[in-house]
Amino acid sequence: MASGPTMTVPICLVENQNQRLKVNQQAVEILDKISQPVVVVAIVGLYRTGKSYLMNCLAGQNNGFPLGSTVQSETKGIWMWCIPHPSKPNHTLVLLDTEGLGDVEKGDTKNDSWIFALAVLLSSTFVYNSMGTINHQALEQLHYVTELTELIRAKSSPRPDGVEDSTEFVGFFPDFIWAVRDFTLELKLNGHLITEDEYLENAVKLIPGKNLKAQISNQPRECIRNFFPNRKCFVFDRPSSDKKLLAHIEDVREYELDPNFQEQTKKFCSYIFTNAKTKTLREGIIVNGNRLGTLVETYVDTINSGAVPCLENAVTTLAQRENSAAMQKAADHYSEQMAQRARLPTDTLQELLDVHMACEKEAIAVFMEHCFKDENQEFQKMLVEIVKKKKEDFLLQNEEASVKYSWDKLNHLSKALMESISAGTFFVPGGYKLYIETKKKIERDYSQVPRKGVKANEVLQSFLQSQAPIENSILQSDKALTNAEKAIAVERAKKEAAEKELELLRQKQMEQQQQEEAQDRSLQENKGQLKEKLEKERENYIRELERIMEHKLKVSLAGTLVDPEGHCLGASRRGRGSRLEQYKESSLPSTG
Repeated sequence: MASGPTMTVPICLVENQNQRLKVNQQAVEILDKISQPVVVVAIVGLYRTGKSYLMNCLAGQNNGFPLGSTVQSETKGIWMWCIPHPSKPNHTLVLLDTEGLGDVEKGDTKNDSWIFALAVLLSSTFVYNSMGTINHQALEQLHYVTELTELIRAKSSPRPDGVEDSTEFVGFFPDFIWAVRDFTLELKLNGHLITEDEYLENAVKLIPGKNLKAQISNQPRECIRNFFPNRKCFVFDRPSSDKKLLAHIEDVREYELDPNFQEQTKKFCSYIFTNAKTKTLREGIIVNGNRLGTLVETYVDTINSGAVPCLENAVTTLAQRENSAAMQKAADHYSEQMAQRARLPTDTLQELLDVHMACEKEAIAVFMEHCFKDENQEFQKMLVEIVKKKKEDFLLQNEEASVKYSWDKLNHLSKALMESISAGTFFVPGGYKLYIETKKKIERDYSQVPRKGVKANEVLQSFLQSQAPIENSILQSDKALTNAEKAIAVERAKKEAAEKELELLRQKQMEQQQQEEAQDRSLQENKGQLKEKLEKERENYIRELERIMEHKLKVSLAGTLVDPEGHCLGASRRGRGSRLEQYKESSLPSTG
């Protein structure tokens, strides 16, 4: 059964020290032990806006993520809390609380941008937390979203023009939730009541016109609309009017909080538990704790190297690790099952091959279950070779066990014969006939011994050949036989030896044919399971492509400012800096 988390308190996942990010290996070790699919909810926003409180509510606790009661930011880096999912059996809910954006103590907005980008990359539901209303100022503070195409790449090979198609990000960007705290307005538009979602959609509606003012205002709106097709909004009243209570809200009892705030918080949590999706990569690749840990390390290593995190490269790195582990897991499964099921020596080669084929089929299934993006079937081919080598080892062990067991039985059955030969019992007139009768009885008794294995006949042939000089000596010394009878006996012995050699040859030919047929079935099994997996991957890819194209069409029809290729014009900073400087002091009207 897939393993889940046992965390009782959060732990720092990505440390932010001296403007440099560092992955906490203790947190990665926790993720490595979570084999369940994960639902990852990350929250970002300006510091001191109550992000941690919402995350603690999702964890069902008053305490956990540090809240703080001063103007100083408490959360540094990204903190993680893994808990059993409240409504999805065999799933883990991973809560990521990020340090506050815009902390004056940091003095480096680039660091904020990376925290924001990491939260987007790692989450399946991305919560942006802000205060007051969704107005121009709030959207301006969300300028991080307009920088995403500079901080994240979807593909390792960029387009010739160097601009990424914004719809590429739809395939892996999370669902977007805007949580508006201390909301004091009425949800009305043009005199009519509106929902929270309608409030958000109206706020991110594009401002008409192509002048500089409209272009700058539309940049974050365009990116939110292009990058996040699934959007949701929640508004929250002030938790309490008592500042003393707010300063230590983690110690406040529920009944002391504003009833509306309580209800809004429960509604928010209920939505997350019901609707937040499992973290999924391109082509339907489900992320578990182990995979999430690999993604964290890959992204942070890339950021620290000065490069831009690329989803395609991260998935390739993840695939290399996962496929290597899947290959080892499958190979181990084959070895374990063969050791359990193959009772050596097997009576026939086919018996062992049947066990091999059943274990190999299971091993391939294990590999297919855990592998993904195995380009050119690199790891599957290696698995085929590993299993082939292991099979050969089992065949050799089977032969060795057969040889040992057969000789043990023959030595036991022929003990009296050997003692009689040593005593000279057969070197008398009529001794040859007595010797032949004794030898035949040994052969009959030997034939009745069960499960001697594939080398039984070969061992018997070796025994008989070892007896040939003694048999001939007894024959020649038997004075009860004429020379003609002796000659006939010699020819008879040669004929029997030749027949047994022929029988051994036929057995080897049959076993060779059985091995070839088993190899053919192995090839077909690998092809069959690969075809089935590729068909599933193709279906996932088509579904993802349809979703992207549907979003692209929806954005175009909605009149979003995109170029003919579907690029978010506001997503690139190309030329944006100078225009922002020109308009830096302008005051735009509120949209909320």
